[in-house]
Amino acid sequence: MDTGLLVLRLVAGLLIAGHGIQKVSFRLGGNGLAGGTEEFRHDGFRGGRVTALAAGSSQIGAGLFLAAGLLTPMAAMAAMGVMTVAGTVKWQQGLWVQDDGYEYPMVLVTISAALALAGPGHWSLDQALGLPSWPLWVSVTVIVLGPASGLLTRVVLHRPPVSEGTTPYAQAAD
Repeated sequence: MDTGLLVLRLVAGLLIAGHGIQKVSFRLGGNGLAGGTEEFRHDGFRGGRVTALAAGSSQIGAGLFLAAGLLTPMAAMAAMGVMTVAGTVKWQQGLWVQDDGYEYPMVLVTISAALALAGPGHWSLDQALGLPSWPLWVSVTVIVLGPASGLLTRVVLHRPPVSEGTTPYAQAAD
């Protein structure tokens, strides 16, 4: 079981971190911070550069902490939050990834939730540092708060669609 958790943590964590690196740099096929900023603006989010930096940093941090098995429930909560936002962006395209749907973000949210429940396993920094196992109530709490924080982010930062002939507000200030 520990080997399975290690593989799951490494693959999911590094994919989440890589997704964040793409948002803020030219590495791994990213378009730099300007590209990440434009992606958020295109998806209808306020904040531009700050939003791209916050999302990218959260994905990088959460992914690396998950991969390392460090503070696993908190890392899972952050990963679930940012990937829930990604899922809301793709929601209207439906489930399947070939239609640019939310399948991939949903899988990463589910894996993060499973890791919050199962714990990081023996081969983890949590174990190496002697951190005690997280109680079930912590895992359940982060499984609720992670997606809830993503949905709240969507509500707070997403601007309504712009009608033809009007100008989007606050883009110049982003």
